[in-house]
Amino acid sequence: MYFFLTQVTTSDIILSSDIVPNMLLVVLNNGSSITLSECITQWFFFSYCEASECFLLTLMSYDRYTAICHPLRYESIMSSMVCLKLIILSWITGFSVAFTQSINVSQLHFCRSNVIDHFFCEIDPILDLSCSSVFKIKVFALVLCFPFLVCPFLIVVISYIYIVVTILRLQSVTQRQKAFTTCGSHLLVVSIFYGSLLAIYLIPESAQSIAVRKIFSILYTVVTPLINPFIYSLRNKDIKEAIRKSILSNNS
Repeated sequence: MYFFLTQVTTSDIILSSDIVPNMLLVVLNNGSSITLSECITQWFFFSYCEASECFLLTLMSYDRYTAICHPLRYESIMSSMVCLKLIILSWITGFSVAFTQSINVSQLHFCRSNVIDHFFCEIDPILDLSCSSVFKIKVFALVLCFPFLVCPFLIVVISYIYIVVTILRLQSVTQRQKAFTTCGSHLLVVSIFYGSLLAIYLIPESAQSIAVRKIFSILYTVVTPLINPFIYSLRNKDIKEAIRKSILSNNS
């Protein structure tokens, strides 16, 4: 679990470093300027982190499923080598998706307004400025939503259905509470992350206002990376004990 948390944290750090500085410039100066190459680069790192985190959160749900539903086989199923291979696969897959989309966008011709009504370079506002045909790019992005967004989300849902059924079968109330506590943090983060992503990319653009789209974008680009450390730390006894010991040692 902690190994997966380090990967999610790495993804959150990259995402925050990519989005937040320019977002603050936009808010403080009522606008900001960015070159086309910088805009595409920002979009690349954004999509890289989002695609990778989809898989990382899915792996964490499968990890919790294995730990609760198959505890005796956990060490053999989720061995260190298996975890390492899954993590590498997640990062490589995320990179491939982001790189392919960035190359496609960079080949477009832009001749319309150079003003993006957003706080970062998201794919739809960029495509709205292009004079080239963007049909293939939009179809490709929609097709990618199924294996990289819908399928991971379904795996998370199915994993937690099995987890809840297994927990309800436990006789001890203490065991039930411990099991729910183990999954509670991850389930909360997954709900915010996937809920906002599904709302953005699966609801038709015509049914969304610009303000609503910005709010959902803030949820998964700023709010989720911000609250992740608090959720995982404040609900984890090991981390709270480590913080307590650190404070006591510093005071002494």
